[in-house]
Amino acid sequence: MIYKYGSTGAIVRQIQKALKLYPDGKFGLETEAAVCHFQKENGLKVDGAVGPLTMAKLIPLRLKRSKRKINKIIVHCSATPEGEDYTVEQIRQNHKAQGWADIGYHYVIYRDGSVHNGRDVDIQGAHCADGDGNIGSIGVCYIGGVEKRKAGVPYAKLKPKDTRTLRQKAALIQLLEDLRVLYPDAKIYGHRDFDRHGKACPSFDAKSEYSNI
Repeated sequence: MIYKYGSTGAIVRQIQKALKLYPDGKFGLETEAAVCHFQKENGLKVDGAVGPLTMAKLIPLRLKRSKRKINKIIVHCSATPEGEDYTVEQIRQNHKAQGWADIGYHYVIYRDGSVHNGRDVDIQGAHCADGDGNIGSIGVCYIGGVEKRKAGVPYAKLKPKDTRTLRQKAALIQLLEDLRVLYPDAKIYGHRDFDRHGKACPSFDAKSEYSNI
C-alpha cells in the first residue's frame, strides 16, 4: 500500500508522528514536503509518497514479521469478567489443558494497555474454531469481554460486554496500526466474523470499528 497526497486515516497519523508533524490524519502538502525531505536525507527515491521502502525507514518495526503469508488480523476477547486480570500464562495453561500445543493467540492486551507476546507469529494460531480463520491470520486478544460477576449467576451465564479500558482501546489501535504496516494486505476482523455459532467475541464490531486502519 502507498500513502500519498490525499490519503487519510490512522496510518497517515502514524506517518505524521514519525515526521514530527501534527497528526491530523490528512496527507496534505506539508506532509508531502516532509516526506520528500526525509527521502532525500535517507537516500530514497524522492517522490513524496510513502511506499514500503520509505515506510520501513520511517517507522522502525518493533514487531516480528511472520514468515507466513498474513491476510487477516482477528481481534478476540478472553471472555473473562469485567475488572478481572488474566495473564498470558493463565491463558496458555487453559489452552494446553484443552489439548492445544500453546496459547492460541499471538498477542494479548492486558487491562493496563500493555501488549504481551503469545504464540510465535511464525506458527499458525488456534484462535478460531470454525472455517479458515486460523489460516493466514494473526490472533489478537484483549482481556475482558463479559460483564462483571454477579452473585448467584454462573460464570457461563454472564453476558457479553465491551469491557475495553481506555488504555486497551489505545493499545489495540496502536498494535493494529503496527500490524497493518507489517502486513499491508491483511484485513481486520472480529472473531465473530468467523464463528458459525453466534459468538459475540470480541463483544464489539471490530471489523467496522477498525475499518479505517
